[in-house]
Amino acid sequence: MRRTLFESDHDEFRAVVRDFLGRKVVPEYPRWLAEEAVPRSFFAEIAAIGVQGLPFDPAYGGAGISDYRYNMVVQEEAARAHVTLGTLRTQTDVIAPYFREYCNDEQCRRWFGGIASGQLLTAIAMTEPGTGSDLAGVATRAVRDGDHYVINGAKTFITGGGLADLVIVLARTSIDDTDRRAGLSLIVVEAGTRGFEKGRKLTKLGLHVQDTVELSFTDVRVPVANLLGQEGMAFGYLGHNLGQERLAIAVGAMAQARSAVELTVDYVCGREVFGTTVANFQNTRFELAAMSADVEAAQAMIDRAVSDLVDGQLSGPDAARVKLFVTETQGRVVDRCLQLFGGYGYITELPIARLYADARVSRIYGGTSEVMKSIIAKDLGLR
Repeated sequence: MRRTLFESDHDEFRAVVRDFLGRKVVPEYPRWLAEEAVPRSFFAEIAAIGVQGLPFDPAYGGAGISDYRYNMVVQEEAARAHVTLGTLRTQTDVIAPYFREYCNDEQCRRWFGGIASGQLLTAIAMTEPGTGSDLAGVATRAVRDGDHYVINGAKTFITGGGLADLVIVLARTSIDDTDRRAGLSLIVVEAGTRGFEKGRKLTKLGLHVQDTVELSFTDVRVPVANLLGQEGMAFGYLGHNLGQERLAIAVGAMAQARSAVELTVDYVCGREVFGTTVANFQNTRFELAAMSADVEAAQAMIDRAVSDLVDGQLSGPDAARVKLFVTETQGRVVDRCLQLFGGYGYITELPIARLYADARVSRIYGGTSEVMKSIIAKDLGLR
């Protein structure tokens, strides 16, 4: 279906990203998969075409553009090329807004140039072994000691934590028995700080080129100057970017579902069984027709939500609706596509198998489908 979301500048940016991925990523991607890692050099290279620095002020080497549609282009082009880009989406869509929104002038001078150039990689550490989606239950403590915080605790499922130079840590700086959400703060911990340990790399079902690690903090002394925003206000800060974070997951899910359908159409048109192509069977045609309709419906929903986000009108419940609908659609579509590949769909060297494995986490991270349903139900007045 015709899309009206993008303008000429986005189309020009898309051409640049598509060319970059074709030259720099696609030829190297088999090696990334074999090593289950993205080389650090990639982030500097993609930063050179402006991707890392999009939201940052030109004074720090950025473009000063907060238009999420550019981020969307990167995700769509990566899916089109049948690659994933490690922790890039997390850094640009999830973490960059925290730095841009809450850094003071001194912190901007310290960090923004390195982030925009791809020399400083970032991560955000919220989830803990015992908390999951219950961020109000965070147990990691940061105790004030003069002009430092002393941090103790542990984090898990930290995307990009292995490569990160700067980690935004959600920690409890005070305890309020009447409000579990109060007393949480965001503190930037720099790699190499004494007592800060990057633990084992977690082996995942999918997203194999994206490092996910455990982190531990043992009497880690961090300057108070590394506090993002105001002390004790982190829970509100986390909600500020949740809409974009959840929408970004949906954007990636939809791009990958579309890629799966396109791969499957190509496959069934060339695969012969019983003297004819798989595409000639009515079931194949009906399945792909239904999936195409699902994809277009979900795409229309996403495009409307992105337009609302750009206009500052996207609500939390609407972001939850989009994430729920699109990620559930992705799961169904990719599963049905793999079925049409038959036994070849189960072979991991084929992109469809990777798409299948990668899709499963979309309904988990950024808030599970069950959490999304709870948010939507509350918006309906069901409490």
